[in-house]
Amino acid sequence: MNNVNSEDPTRQVYSELGNFIPTGYQENYDCELSQSTVAAGTCGVGNHLPIFQNMLSQVDEKPKILLMGLRRSGKSSIQRVVFHKMAPNETLFLESTHKIEKNDVSECSFIKFQIWDFPGHIDFCDETFQSEAIFLASCAIIFIIDAQDDYHAALTRLHATLESAFRFNMNIKFEVFIHKVDCLSDDQKMDIQRDITQHVTSVLEDLLCEQPSNAGISIGFHLTTIYDHSIFEAFSKVVQKLIPYLEAFEHLLNIFITNSMVDKAFLFDVTSKIYLATDSNAVDMQTYELCCDMIDVVVDVAAIYTPQSNFVDPPVSEQTGATIILNNDRALYLRGVNQYMALACLMYEESLEKMGLIEFNFCVIKNALQQMLELNQQHAKRELAALLIHQPSSDPIPEDEEPVNELDSSGKDEDGQEVSDGEPKYQNRDIRRE
Repeated sequence: MNNVNSEDPTRQVYSELGNFIPTGYQENYDCELSQSTVAAGTCGVGNHLPIFQNMLSQVDEKPKILLMGLRRSGKSSIQRVVFHKMAPNETLFLESTHKIEKNDVSECSFIKFQIWDFPGHIDFCDETFQSEAIFLASCAIIFIIDAQDDYHAALTRLHATLESAFRFNMNIKFEVFIHKVDCLSDDQKMDIQRDITQHVTSVLEDLLCEQPSNAGISIGFHLTTIYDHSIFEAFSKVVQKLIPYLEAFEHLLNIFITNSMVDKAFLFDVTSKIYLATDSNAVDMQTYELCCDMIDVVVDVAAIYTPQSNFVDPPVSEQTGATIILNNDRALYLRGVNQYMALACLMYEESLEKMGLIEFNFCVIKNALQQMLELNQQHAKRELAALLIHQPSSDPIPEDEEPVNELDSSGKDEDGQEVSDGEPKYQNRDIRRE
Protein backbone atom coordinates (compact mmCIF):
# COMPACT_ATOMS: atom_id res chain seq x y z
CA MET A 1 0.00 0.00 0.00
CA ASN A 2 1.06 3.56 -0.60
CA ASN A 3 1.98 5.91 2.22
CA VAL A 4 -0.32 8.71 3.25
CA ASN A 5 -0.35 11.62 0.86
CA SER A 6 0.24 14.60 3.14
CA GLU A 7 -0.64 17.05 0.38
CA ASP A 8 -4.28 16.00 0.22
CA PRO A 9 -6.17 17.99 2.90
CA THR A 10 -9.43 16.11 2.49
CA ARG A 11 -7.76 12.86 3.54
CA GLN A 12 -6.33 14.19 6.80
CA VAL A 13 -9.25 16.12 8.19
CA TYR A 14 -10.16 13.72 11.02
CA SER A 15 -6.65 12.67 12.01
CA GLU A 16 -5.48 16.28 12.30
CA LEU A 17 -8.58 17.28 14.25
CA GLY A 18 -7.47 14.81 16.90
CA ASN A 19 -10.37 12.47 16.08
CA PHE A 20 -12.99 14.19 18.22
CA ILE A 21 -16.62 13.51 17.47
CA PRO A 22 -19.04 16.39 17.04
CA THR A 23 -21.66 16.75 19.75
CA GLY A 24 -24.67 18.98 19.94
CA TYR A 25 -27.76 20.02 18.08
CA GLN A 26 -26.47 20.26 14.50
CA GLU A 27 -26.05 16.99 12.62
CA ASN A 28 -23.44 18.19 10.15
CA TYR A 29 -21.26 21.10 9.17
CA ASP A 30 -22.66 21.58 5.66
CA CYS A 31 -25.73 23.50 6.77
CA GLU A 32 -23.80 25.50 9.37
CA LEU A 33 -20.93 26.60 7.13
CA SER A 34 -23.18 28.47 4.76
CA GLN A 35 -22.08 31.09 2.28
CA SER A 36 -23.02 33.98 4.56
CA THR A 37 -21.04 32.54 7.45
CA VAL A 38 -17.96 31.89 5.35
CA ALA A 39 -18.12 35.33 3.79
CA ALA A 40 -18.14 36.87 7.23
CA GLY A 41 -14.78 35.30 7.94
CA THR A 42 -15.75 33.18 10.92
CA CYS A 43 -14.02 30.15 9.42
CA GLY A 44 -11.07 31.96 7.94
CA VAL A 45 -11.78 30.82 4.40
CA GLY A 46 -12.17 34.25 2.83
CA ASN A 47 -12.65 34.13 -0.90
CA HIS A 48 -12.04 30.39 -1.16
CA LEU A 49 -15.75 29.52 -0.94
CA PRO A 50 -16.00 27.52 -4.22
CA ILE A 51 -12.92 25.45 -3.32
CA PHE A 52 -14.15 25.00 0.23
CA GLN A 53 -17.62 23.81 -0.82
CA ASN A 54 -16.04 21.39 -3.29
CA MET A 55 -13.88 19.93 -0.53
CA LEU A 56 -16.88 19.56 1.77
CA SER A 57 -18.61 17.54 -0.93
CA GLN A 58 -15.68 15.10 -0.92
CA VAL A 59 -15.62 14.51 2.84
CA ASP A 60 -18.29 12.77 4.92
CA GLU A 61 -18.37 15.10 7.89
CA LYS A 62 -19.43 12.50 10.47
CA PRO A 63 -16.50 10.66 12.09
CA LYS A 64 -16.64 6.89 12.14
CA ILE A 65 -16.27 4.23 14.81
CA LEU A 66 -15.32 0.91 13.24
CA LEU A 67 -16.50 -2.41 14.71
CA MET A 68 -14.06 -5.13 13.70
CA GLY A 69 -13.38 -8.74 14.61
CA LEU A 70 -13.79 -12.30 13.38
CA ARG A 71 -17.08 -13.77 12.22
CA ARG A 72 -19.69 -14.47 14.93
CA SER A 73 -17.77 -12.46 17.53
CA GLY A 74 -20.85 -10.34 18.32
CA LYS A 75 -20.21 -7.09 16.43
CA SER A 76 -23.72 -6.71 14.99
CA SER A 77 -25.35 -7.71 18.27
CA ILE A 78 -23.47 -4.99 20.12
CA GLN A 79 -24.50 -2.13 17.85
CA ARG A 80 -28.11 -3.39 17.68
CA VAL A 81 -28.42 -3.57 21.48
CA VAL A 82 -26.66 -0.27 22.23
CA PHE A 83 -28.00 1.93 19.44
CA HIS A 84 -31.20 0.23 18.23
CA LYS A 85 -32.70 -0.94 21.56
CA MET A 86 -32.87 -4.57 20.44
CA ALA A 87 -33.46 -7.06 23.24
CA PRO A 88 -30.34 -9.19 23.82
CA ASN A 89 -32.22 -12.47 23.31
CA GLU A 90 -33.40 -11.30 19.87
CA THR A 91 -29.81 -11.01 18.63
CA LEU A 92 -29.65 -14.81 18.48
CA PHE A 93 -31.55 -14.62 15.18
CA LEU A 94 -29.24 -12.08 13.50
CA GLU A 95 -27.51 -13.29 10.36
CA SER A 96 -23.79 -12.93 9.80
CA THR A 97 -22.67 -9.65 8.25
CA HIS A 98 -21.58 -10.10 4.63
CA LYS A 99 -20.81 -6.48 3.74
CA ILE A 100 -19.92 -3.27 5.54
CA GLU A 101 -23.03 -1.96 7.29
CA LYS A 102 -23.10 1.77 8.02
CA ASN A 103 -25.33 2.99 10.84
CA ASP A 104 -25.83 6.70 11.44
CA VAL A 105 -25.96 7.53 15.16
CA SER A 106 -27.37 11.05 15.04
CA GLU A 107 -31.10 11.13 14.36
CA CYS A 108 -32.18 10.56 17.96
CA SER A 109 -28.90 10.94 19.78
CA PHE A 110 -26.74 13.75 21.10
CA ILE A 111 -23.55 12.15 19.85
CA LYS A 112 -22.98 12.43 16.12
CA PHE A 113 -21.00 9.70 14.39
CA GLN A 114 -21.35 6.59 12.25
CA ILE A 115 -20.90 2.97 13.29
CA TRP A 116 -19.35 0.84 10.55
CA ASP A 117 -19.89 -2.88 11.13
CA PHE A 118 -17.22 -4.83 9.23
CA PRO A 119 -17.72 -8.47 8.20
CA GLY A 120 -15.14 -10.80 9.66
CA HIS A 121 -13.79 -12.04 6.33
CA ILE A 122 -12.46 -8.67 5.07
CA ASP A 123 -8.71 -8.67 4.41
CA PHE A 124 -7.21 -5.25 5.07
CA CYS A 125 -4.08 -6.15 3.09
CA ASP A 126 -6.11 -6.66 -0.07
CA GLU A 127 -5.35 -3.90 -2.59
CA THR A 128 -9.05 -3.63 -3.48
CA PHE A 129 -9.84 -2.64 0.12
CA GLN A 130 -9.43 1.12 0.62
CA SER A 131 -7.71 0.88 3.99
CA GLU A 132 -6.08 4.29 3.78
CA ALA A 133 -9.28 6.21 3.09
CA ILE A 134 -11.30 4.35 5.73
CA PHE A 135 -8.76 4.59 8.55
CA LEU A 136 -8.08 8.27 7.86
CA ALA A 137 -11.78 9.09 8.15
CA SER A 138 -12.19 7.11 11.39
CA CYS A 139 -11.83 8.29 14.95
CA ALA A 140 -11.84 4.93 16.74
CA ILE A 141 -11.64 1.18 16.17
CA ILE A 142 -13.38 -1.28 18.47
CA PHE A 143 -12.01 -4.80 17.99
CA ILE A 144 -14.31 -7.54 19.30
CA ILE A 145 -12.83 -10.81 20.62
CA ASP A 146 -15.10 -13.74 21.49
CA ALA A 147 -13.91 -14.86 24.93
CA GLN A 148 -15.77 -18.19 24.63
CA ASP A 149 -13.89 -19.19 21.47
CA ASP A 150 -10.24 -19.87 20.67
CA TYR A 151 -9.04 -16.29 20.37
CA HIS A 152 -5.58 -16.89 18.86
CA ALA A 153 -6.89 -16.30 15.33
CA ALA A 154 -8.55 -13.12 16.58
CA LEU A 155 -5.24 -11.92 18.03
CA THR A 156 -3.55 -12.49 14.67
CA ARG A 157 -6.23 -10.41 12.96
CA LEU A 158 -5.92 -7.78 15.69
CA HIS A 159 -2.17 -7.54 15.04
CA ALA A 160 -2.74 -6.94 11.31
CA THR A 161 -5.45 -4.38 12.04
CA LEU A 162 -3.18 -2.47 14.43
CA GLU A 163 -0.39 -2.22 11.87
CA SER A 164 -2.70 -1.15 9.07
CA ALA A 165 -4.63 1.42 11.13
CA PHE A 166 -1.64 3.17 12.72
CA ARG A 167 0.21 3.25 9.41
CA PHE A 168 -2.38 5.67 8.06
CA ASN A 169 -3.77 7.39 11.17
CA MET A 170 -1.63 7.74 14.30
CA ASN A 171 -4.41 9.56 16.18
CA ILE A 172 -6.98 6.80 15.89
CA LYS A 173 -8.25 5.42 19.22
CA PHE A 174 -8.09 1.64 19.60
CA GLU A 175 -10.24 -0.34 22.03
CA VAL A 176 -10.55 -4.10 22.58
CA PHE A 177 -13.84 -5.59 23.78
CA ILE A 178 -13.34 -9.05 25.31
CA HIS A 179 -16.90 -10.09 24.59
CA LYS A 180 -19.37 -12.81 25.65
CA VAL A 181 -17.99 -13.11 29.18
CA ASP A 182 -21.41 -13.76 30.75
CA CYS A 183 -20.81 -17.53 30.92
CA LEU A 184 -17.31 -17.26 32.42
CA SER A 185 -16.29 -17.25 36.06
CA ASP A 186 -14.47 -14.27 37.52
CA ASP A 187 -11.17 -16.18 37.49
CA GLN A 188 -11.62 -17.11 33.84
CA LYS A 189 -12.40 -13.50 32.94
CA MET A 190 -9.25 -12.25 34.64
CA ASP A 191 -7.06 -14.95 33.06
CA ILE A 192 -8.35 -14.25 29.55
CA GLN A 193 -8.06 -10.49 29.97
CA ARG A 194 -4.50 -10.80 31.29
CA ASP A 195 -3.48 -13.11 28.42
CA ILE A 196 -4.96 -10.85 25.72
CA THR A 197 -3.56 -7.70 27.33
CA GLN A 198 -0.04 -9.13 27.49
CA HIS A 199 -0.16 -10.26 23.86
CA VAL A 200 -1.49 -6.96 22.52
CA THR A 201 0.95 -4.95 24.66
CA SER A 202 3.84 -6.95 23.23
CA VAL A 203 2.61 -6.31 19.68
CA LEU A 204 2.21 -2.63 20.45
CA GLU A 205 5.76 -2.37 21.82
CA ASP A 206 7.12 -3.89 18.60
CA LEU A 207 5.05 -1.44 16.60
CA LEU A 208 6.39 1.51 18.61
CA CYS A 209 9.96 0.37 18.01
CA GLU A 210 9.34 0.43 14.26
CA GLN A 211 7.45 3.75 14.39
CA PRO A 212 8.69 5.89 17.33
CA SER A 213 6.29 8.67 16.33
CA ASN A 214 3.45 6.51 17.69
CA ALA A 215 4.75 6.76 21.26
CA GLY A 216 1.49 8.22 22.57
CA ILE A 217 -0.64 5.26 21.50
CA SER A 218 -2.60 3.41 24.17
CA ILE A 219 -5.18 0.63 23.93
CA GLY A 220 -8.12 0.06 26.26
CA PHE A 221 -9.45 -3.37 27.25
CA HIS A 222 -13.03 -4.02 28.39
CA LEU A 223 -14.90 -7.15 29.54
CA THR A 224 -18.34 -7.00 27.94
CA THR A 225 -21.59 -8.83 27.38
CA ILE A 226 -24.91 -7.69 25.93
CA TYR A 227 -26.80 -9.31 28.81
CA ASP A 228 -25.90 -6.61 31.34
CA HIS A 229 -24.82 -2.97 31.32
CA SER A 230 -21.12 -3.72 30.80
CA ILE A 231 -21.45 -3.13 27.06
CA PHE A 232 -22.97 0.31 27.66
CA GLU A 233 -20.23 1.23 30.12
CA ALA A 234 -17.53 0.07 27.69
CA PHE A 235 -19.03 2.14 24.86
CA SER A 236 -19.23 5.07 27.27
CA LYS A 237 -15.48 4.83 27.87
CA VAL A 238 -14.85 4.81 24.12
CA VAL A 239 -17.06 7.82 23.41
CA GLN A 240 -15.57 9.79 26.31
CA LYS A 241 -12.13 9.56 24.71
CA LEU A 242 -13.58 11.31 21.66
CA ILE A 243 -15.17 14.26 23.48
CA PRO A 244 -12.87 17.31 23.45
CA TYR A 245 -14.37 19.00 26.52
CA LEU A 246 -14.52 15.90 28.72
CA GLU A 247 -12.37 17.37 31.51
CA ALA A 248 -14.52 20.49 31.62
CA PHE A 249 -17.69 18.38 31.83
CA GLU A 250 -16.21 16.35 34.68
CA HIS A 251 -15.14 19.51 36.50
CA LEU A 252 -18.68 20.88 36.32
CA LEU A 253 -20.11 17.64 37.71
CA ASN A 254 -17.56 17.69 40.55
CA ILE A 255 -18.68 21.20 41.45
CA PHE A 256 -22.32 20.12 41.31
CA ILE A 257 -22.04 17.07 43.59
CA THR A 258 -19.83 18.93 46.07
CA ASN A 259 -22.34 21.74 46.55
CA SER A 260 -25.59 19.78 46.18
CA MET A 261 -25.18 16.86 48.62
CA VAL A 262 -25.12 14.36 45.73
CA ASP A 263 -23.07 11.15 45.84
CA LYS A 264 -22.74 10.39 42.12
CA ALA A 265 -23.75 12.15 38.89
CA PHE A 266 -23.83 10.96 35.28
CA LEU A 267 -24.35 13.02 32.14
CA PHE A 268 -26.27 10.67 29.83
CA ASP A 269 -27.04 10.48 26.15
CA VAL A 270 -30.66 9.42 26.67
CA THR A 271 -31.18 7.34 23.54
CA SER A 272 -28.13 5.10 23.84
CA LYS A 273 -27.74 5.30 27.67
CA ILE A 274 -24.07 6.05 27.13
CA TYR A 275 -22.78 8.36 29.82
CA LEU A 276 -20.80 11.21 28.30
CA ALA A 277 -19.19 12.25 31.57
CA THR A 278 -19.28 11.58 35.28
CA ASP A 279 -17.68 13.05 38.38
CA SER A 280 -14.29 11.97 39.69
CA ASN A 281 -15.72 9.41 42.15
CA ALA A 282 -15.28 5.79 41.13
CA VAL A 283 -18.04 4.36 38.94
CA ASP A 284 -20.02 1.63 40.66
CA MET A 285 -21.74 -0.70 38.19
CA GLN A 286 -24.84 -1.01 40.36
CA THR A 287 -25.25 2.79 40.51
CA TYR A 288 -24.82 3.03 36.74
CA GLU A 289 -27.44 0.32 36.21
CA LEU A 290 -29.89 2.11 38.51
CA CYS A 291 -29.48 5.35 36.55
CA CYS A 292 -29.97 3.50 33.25
CA ASP A 293 -33.13 1.86 34.60
CA MET A 294 -34.40 5.26 35.72
CA ILE A 295 -33.97 6.61 32.19
CA ASP A 296 -35.97 3.65 30.85
CA VAL A 297 -38.76 4.35 33.35
CA VAL A 298 -38.94 8.05 32.46
CA VAL A 299 -38.92 7.35 28.72
CA ASP A 300 -41.58 4.62 29.00
CA VAL A 301 -43.89 6.72 31.18
CA ALA A 302 -43.50 9.69 28.85
CA ALA A 303 -44.34 7.49 25.88
CA ILE A 304 -47.56 6.35 27.58
CA TYR A 305 -48.86 9.73 28.73
CA THR A 306 -47.58 12.07 26.01
CA PRO A 307 -50.18 12.79 23.29
CA GLN A 308 -49.18 11.07 20.07
CA SER A 309 -49.25 14.36 18.17
CA ASN A 310 -46.68 15.86 20.56
CA PHE A 311 -44.46 12.79 20.99
CA VAL A 312 -40.78 13.07 20.08
CA ASP A 313 -38.05 10.46 20.37
CA PRO A 314 -36.49 10.59 22.90
CA PRO A 315 -39.30 12.24 24.93
CA VAL A 316 -36.91 14.37 26.99
CA SER A 317 -36.64 18.16 27.24
CA GLU A 318 -35.26 20.84 29.54
CA GLN A 319 -38.47 20.56 31.59
CA THR A 320 -38.14 16.79 32.17
CA GLY A 321 -37.64 15.84 35.80
CA ALA A 322 -38.11 12.77 37.98
CA THR A 323 -37.32 11.55 41.48
CA ILE A 324 -37.41 7.92 42.63
CA ILE A 325 -37.11 6.92 46.30
CA LEU A 326 -35.31 3.59 46.81
CA ASN A 327 -35.78 1.23 49.75
CA ASN A 328 -32.30 1.83 51.21
CA ASP A 329 -32.62 5.52 52.17
CA ARG A 330 -31.28 6.49 48.76
CA ALA A 331 -32.93 8.48 45.98
CA LEU A 332 -32.45 8.85 42.24
CA TYR A 333 -32.80 12.29 40.67
CA LEU A 334 -33.04 12.97 36.93
CA ARG A 335 -33.27 16.26 35.04
CA GLY A 336 -33.25 16.88 31.31
CA VAL A 337 -30.47 19.12 29.97
CA ASN A 338 -31.84 19.29 26.44
CA GLN A 339 -33.66 17.02 23.99
CA TYR A 340 -30.90 14.42 24.01
CA MET A 341 -29.07 14.76 27.33
CA ALA A 342 -30.05 14.16 30.94
CA LEU A 343 -28.33 14.40 34.30
CA ALA A 344 -28.92 11.39 36.55
CA CYS A 345 -27.80 11.43 40.19
CA LEU A 346 -27.73 9.18 43.24
CA MET A 347 -28.11 10.80 46.66
CA TYR A 348 -29.31 10.12 50.18
CA GLU A 349 -33.03 10.63 50.70
CA GLU A 350 -32.41 13.39 53.23
CA SER A 351 -30.74 15.45 50.48
CA LEU A 352 -34.18 15.93 48.91
CA GLU A 353 -34.98 18.33 51.74
CA LYS A 354 -32.65 20.77 49.95
CA MET A 355 -34.40 20.38 46.58
CA GLY A 356 -34.39 24.14 46.00
CA LEU A 357 -30.61 24.22 46.32
CA ILE A 358 -30.23 21.21 44.01
CA GLU A 359 -32.54 22.72 41.39
CA PHE A 360 -30.72 26.06 41.42
CA ASN A 361 -27.30 24.43 41.08
CA PHE A 362 -28.60 22.20 38.30
CA CYS A 363 -29.75 25.27 36.33
CA VAL A 364 -26.29 26.80 36.66
CA ILE A 365 -24.62 23.58 35.50
CA LYS A 366 -27.07 23.20 32.62
CA ASN A 367 -26.36 26.70 31.33
CA ALA A 368 -22.62 26.09 31.62
CA LEU A 369 -22.88 22.82 29.69
CA GLN A 370 -24.90 24.40 26.91
CA GLN A 371 -22.47 27.29 26.52
CA MET A 372 -19.47 24.93 26.40
CA LEU A 373 -21.19 22.86 23.74
CA GLU A 374 -21.79 25.95 21.63
CA LEU A 375 -18.11 26.93 21.96
CA ASN A 376 -17.12 23.38 21.06
CA GLN A 377 -19.18 23.46 17.88
CA GLN A 378 -17.85 26.85 16.81
CA HIS A 379 -14.28 25.67 17.37
CA ALA A 380 -14.84 22.42 15.46
CA LYS A 381 -16.33 24.26 12.48
CA ARG A 382 -13.43 26.71 12.31
CA GLU A 383 -10.87 23.91 12.59
CA LEU A 384 -12.55 21.89 9.87
CA ALA A 385 -12.69 24.85 7.51
CA ALA A 386 -9.08 25.82 8.18
CA LEU A 387 -7.83 22.29 7.57
CA LEU A 388 -9.72 21.92 4.33
CA ILE A 389 -8.04 24.97 2.79
CA HIS A 390 -4.65 24.58 4.55
CA GLN A 391 -4.99 27.79 6.53
CA PRO A 392 -4.38 28.03 10.28
CA SER A 393 -7.52 28.62 12.27
CA SER A 394 -5.89 31.68 13.86
CA ASP A 395 -5.79 33.66 10.59
CA PRO A 396 -6.79 37.28 11.20
CA ILE A 397 -10.22 38.29 9.98
CA PRO A 398 -10.16 41.10 7.38
CA GLU A 399 -10.85 44.50 8.92
CA ASP A 400 -13.77 45.19 6.59
CA GLU A 401 -15.57 42.02 7.66
CA GLU A 402 -17.46 41.78 10.93
CA PRO A 403 -16.93 38.51 12.85
CA VAL A 404 -19.95 36.39 13.63
CA ASN A 405 -20.22 34.48 16.93
CA GLU A 406 -16.64 35.47 17.80
CA LEU A 407 -15.21 37.25 20.81
CA ASP A 408 -15.14 41.06 20.75
CA SER A 409 -12.18 43.22 21.69
CA SER A 410 -13.09 43.10 25.36
CA GLY A 411 -12.95 39.31 25.45
CA LYS A 412 -16.71 38.80 25.49
CA ASP A 413 -18.90 36.87 23.11
CA GLU A 414 -22.09 38.12 21.46
CA ASP A 415 -24.10 37.34 24.62
CA GLY A 416 -21.77 39.39 26.80
CA GLN A 417 -20.21 36.35 28.47
CA GLU A 418 -16.53 36.61 29.37
CA VAL A 419 -14.34 33.93 27.81
CA SER A 420 -10.81 33.06 28.83
CA ASP A 421 -8.60 30.30 27.42
CA GLY A 422 -11.46 28.81 25.44
CA GLU A 423 -13.74 28.35 28.44
CA PRO A 424 -16.66 30.59 29.44
CA LYS A 425 -16.87 32.44 32.72
CA TYR A 426 -20.38 32.96 33.96
CA GLN A 427 -21.23 36.29 35.52
CA ASN A 428 -23.75 36.43 38.37
CA ARG A 429 -24.13 32.66 38.19
CA ASP A 430 -22.39 31.50 41.34
CA ILE A 431 -23.01 27.99 42.59
CA ARG A 432 -24.93 28.17 45.84
CA ARG A 433 -23.71 26.27 48.84
CA GLU A 434 -25.73 25.04 51.72
